[in-house]
Amino acid sequence: MHPDLSPLVAATARWLTSAYPAGGGAVDRALAEAQARQAVGVAAALRYPTELDAGLVAVTGAGGADRLDWITGADGDPAPWRTWVDEVVASWAACLLGEPELASAAVAAVVGHGVAPECRRLLNPTERDLRAAALLRHPDLLTPVSALHRPELLDLLAIPGPRDATLRS
Repeated sequence: MHPDLSPLVAATARWLTSAYPAGGGAVDRALAEAQARQAVGVAAALRYPTELDAGLVAVTGAGGADRLDWITGADGDPAPWRTWVDEVVASWAACLLGEPELASAAVAAVVGHGVAPECRRLLNPTERDLRAAALLRHPDLLTPVSALHRPELLDLLAIPGPRDATLRS
């Protein structure tokens, strides 16, 4: 992942963990955040694969969390970090968190392009990881966000099947 994407990844992961919070204490929050960051990192690498792409989003901005807040019913505060949330990246990350097969395909695609992200918690979560991120990984709860841009992710990864998020194969 290009360094210019760091603010986008941090903000989008923070949005995901705010919208789908961990249930336990500090360790659970840290485990959920690690999973969110890994999913967002892979999604960002897919969305912005070149240095030019990363540079352009660094200059133009990511779009913000307003639509995501509206869809999820989140009470978005006006914090400046929220302007760096990328809706497409959040949607793709939600797909990866809720669909392990899709996560594997996405990581393989990113690695195939020379990017080697840390993805152990995304691809091989422990029982503790899964408990910590129960809301963050629940496919039904993620559907309003994952459905936004799932068809584009499936097309990018060349995965056949229904493009409707409610009709998972």
